Amino acid sequence: MSEDTVDGGLWNGDEGQLAFDTRRVLLELLKGPYVSGEQKPQLWAALVADEGLIRSRLNDVFVDLVIDHSASFAFTRRVVTNEIQAPVALRAENLKFLDTAMLLVLRQRLLAAQGVRRVIVDQSEIYEQLSVFRTGDETTFQRNLNASWRRMINTVRVLHKASEDRYEISPIVRFLVDEDRVKELTETYERIARENQKSKKQGEAQ
Repeated sequence: MSEDTVDGGLWNGDEGQLAFDTRRVLLELLKGPYVSGEQKPQLWAALVADEGLIRSRLNDVFVDLVIDHSASFAFTRRVVTNEIQAPVALRAENLKFLDTAMLLVLRQRLLAAQGVRRVIVDQSEIYEQLSVFRTGDETTFQRNLNASWRRMINTVRVLHKASEDRYEISPIVRFLVDEDRVKELTETYERIARENQKSKKQGEAQ
């Protein structure tokens, strides 16, 4: 364990007991969406050293810590239990239809590349997969795709730039939606895609 407590506080009147980096990683976890050892090695080191203490502090506010040591990332999620009615402590990010569809496509790409250390995707490839959901004019759909892509980078933070128009998928993608929810969403989205394709064919036939 690191020196996880401090004597005298970090500033005048500070009554906290955690060391500086331990506080920083605790704050980063609460801010979300995750902490990456590759991107922030100093914070990751503090998390690994004081994992038990950080987990305890999070549990105090009805939040669980999920940590993957092999992939070097961690994130928080609200406590779900039948034992108590736990208050909701974390703000959920509301994703739009196309956001969720894009997230599912990225998750599929990641899981299909088992054993590959870094999964790199091309923006145009993902857009092509999502083209089955296009309704209305191409310009509006392209604008919505671009907005969803930016949210994956800046808000959900599951895409990290590797080169021009190519991005690495964060391993956290596979944890963002549980298996039951993935199955439910996938069935719904596949049905919508089939209906869209059917409508397009009928429109072309007329």
